[in-house]
Amino acid sequence: MSGENDLIKLYSGRILALAADIPHLDRLENPDATVKKRSPLCGSTVTVDVKMQDGKVTGFGQDVKACALGQASASVVGNAIVGATRAQVETARDQLSAMLKKDGPAPGAPFDGLEVLIPARDYKNRHASIMLVLDAAAEAMEQAERANCA
Repeated sequence: MSGENDLIKLYSGRILALAADIPHLDRLENPDATVKKRSPLCGSTVTVDVKMQDGKVTGFGQDVKACALGQASASVVGNAIVGATRAQVETARDQLSAMLKKDGPAPGAPFDGLEVLIPARDYKNRHASIMLVLDAAAEAMEQAERANCA
């Protein structure tokens, strides 16, 4: 019974509300870069498109096929990423990984909303899905910066 209660706690109203309201679900027409990431464990996938100017995200689109936790992560990231630099996204990615795997603190602003996923620490099978959007965004931003420098 305690396992069931833990799952109920994990899928809190806040996580479900975020999962139901993911911003930037329209793909970009002419992105600077597109990256698709898949979690082999659960099959969740996230595809992100980015447009960048002066080292910052100016456009973001995402296609999210993930569990509620992956969707909640995509929602928080979608709300915070426009205007962010690659360094901020990579820092958030690393902080989120440390939060989930090493009991580290939640990511800082502008991605501090990811703290809602702290209860997922105990569910290692969900970590990859939660990480997908930041992994894809960081890679897409790196590709966009390389393309814009060429």
